[in-house]
Amino acid sequence: MIKLYNTLTRKKEDFKPIKKNQVGLYTCGLTVYNYAHIGNLRTYIFEDILKRVLLYRGYKIKHVENVTDVGHLTSDADEGEDKLMRALKREGKPINKISMLELSKYYTKAFYEDRKKLNILKPDIICKASEHIKEMIELIKKIEKNGYTYKTNVGLIFDTSKFKNYTKLAKLKLEKQKFGKRVEIDPERKNPSDFALWLTNQPNHIMQWDSPWNRGFPGWHVECSAMSMKYLGKHFDIHCGGIDHIPVHHTNEIAQSEAATGKKWVNYWLHGNFLVLGKDKMAKSTGEFITIQNLIDKKYNPLVYRYLTLTAHYRSELTFNWEVLKSAQNAYNNLKEKIKEIKANPFSKKIQNNYKEQFITAINDDLNMPQALAVLWNLIKDNSIDNKEKYQLIKDFDKVFALDLTKLKEDKIPQEILKLAKKRELARKNKDFKKADQIRNLIRKKGYQIEDSEIGFKIKK
Repeated sequence: MIKLYNTLTRKKEDFKPIKKNQVGLYTCGLTVYNYAHIGNLRTYIFEDILKRVLLYRGYKIKHVENVTDVGHLTSDADEGEDKLMRALKREGKPINKISMLELSKYYTKAFYEDRKKLNILKPDIICKASEHIKEMIELIKKIEKNGYTYKTNVGLIFDTSKFKNYTKLAKLKLEKQKFGKRVEIDPERKNPSDFALWLTNQPNHIMQWDSPWNRGFPGWHVECSAMSMKYLGKHFDIHCGGIDHIPVHHTNEIAQSEAATGKKWVNYWLHGNFLVLGKDKMAKSTGEFITIQNLIDKKYNPLVYRYLTLTAHYRSELTFNWEVLKSAQNAYNNLKEKIKEIKANPFSKKIQNNYKEQFITAINDDLNMPQALAVLWNLIKDNSIDNKEKYQLIKDFDKVFALDLTKLKEDKIPQEILKLAKKRELARKNKDFKKADQIRNLIRKKGYQIEDSEIGFKIKK
């Protein structure tokens, strides 16, 4: 049985879906005001592994993911510019609705192209915040009707003191919280943790809609609750995101969702840890971040980065630098070369093995990819197993890894090198080993090597 670490309970739990063999999965998408950086994409790789493990184990999945194209302000204090408005200024675009929609469309397209390069499966439903305002307004109406709101000059505010288990996900110590920037822009705020459901009185904000609380726009947290409920129902299985979402975004999502329905919203909460550069997490807000295109420009296959992320558990920090990526590239290339040899040299040794069971044990244990990779490497090094069976196991495991392990390109050997190799083979047959060694060294200088075997020679780049 699959065990998953549930942030809500702080322990591994047996995964039991609400409906037999069916999984409702919601993942927090990108705020599309810039390119995704590789720190963002580490989270989406972890979520892809989760999805692939569930599929591998026979579950049917309905995967929903949002695109935030409105409502995400530059401050958690419910003030500042919309991040897309700031992006328009950064890129010198006209500050209007058409420009904002074009900008969000451009970065959304770039985001899903980057994911494709990393073999991340596409969600079944991709929903834009700007296209679900009606659902958000209806959800907020329910929250208001149930007595969880109050009004200030900023807009309609969620009163966290009225939601009994507000701290249950992040284990927050509300009594230690102090009023900070929020009280400067909203002195009517009752509690430091209270948050806006609907913001008004912001005439410079581009994207606005009519509502029962005056013309305005939704708070960032509302979209995930409204859209997940629309497509997955009021109670579903798994919600994912980065650990930075735990104390504010996901905590607020739970509060508003359960305040609206009066019932438990999500059963399992899974969170991926940071990709760090030195001591700092990678963040777009600093303006210094690395994209998939940056990796490609440095001649790295994006799947090398995917391989790197699998060497650390999703709940552990992963340090990134170019030396670490180079090591991952060497390991990945070595892995592919060994698989190429396995495919090219089938032999029959029908010895029972339990690598499949070891692999399933690893992935069932809270998506333990480092252990699953260790199983793969042990399989490759085991010379007692039939190579045909070994290759099929590798192909099977790659349904989860998604590293294109069996998409193998044969090296195209130049005619010049082939002629030299044949001359060397003739010299060996004539027992002229000095000449054979000279030709071998010449071949090596030209960037190739020869491996001899009982059935002949093999040339490798």
